[in-house]
Amino acid sequence: MIPIENYGVRCMSMGFLVEQDAPIVWRGPMVMSALEKMTRGVSWGKLDILVVDMPPGTGDAQLTITQSLQLSGAVIISTPQDVALLDARRGVKMFSKVEVPILGFIENMSCFKCPHCGEPSYIFGKGGTRKTADSMGHHFIGEIPIEVDIRTCSDNGTPIVISSPDSGVSQAYCEAARSIVKKLEELAKGTTFQPEINL
Repeated sequence: MIPIENYGVRCMSMGFLVEQDAPIVWRGPMVMSALEKMTRGVSWGKLDILVVDMPPGTGDAQLTITQSLQLSGAVIISTPQDVALLDARRGVKMFSKVEVPILGFIENMSCFKCPHCGEPSYIFGKGGTRKTADSMGHHFIGEIPIEVDIRTCSDNGTPIVISSPDSGVSQAYCEAARSIVKKLEELAKGTTFQPEINL
């Protein structure tokens, strides 16, 4: 399969392969087969980084990915509310059991910034993800606020880092990316041998 490419980023999703309103109701073996096709069945070419966006939880999809790919690390993304952080903690423990390094935590929807006055409102609580990262001994990467421009740009198919590169939220995304790359470089320096896997 040939991935869709835009702004220099290649992307593949099951959403591209089914009708727009069709539900994907699959049992475990079908999920595992699809993940295999999404990784090894795609002509990715030469990649700097392969990002696998996983749903919350510790089920078949997560275990299949950890068993079929040699993951360099996992980024835990959570909103600051307690219920979401329960899933985040489970995710950390699962990745630790299968010996996947935790690159750090990102707090998504950290606050809502009013488009008129810029005043932040902490809808889901304040600082919960940072506190969880600290309590579990992991790096806190950064915070991504809720902003109308993120939704607008996403709906238009233009990343906010392209449409508004100097905005605060674009800088937050770029800082998070730099932090992740730096952590990956640090981990790579400490690794003596890793088998090469060609997708």
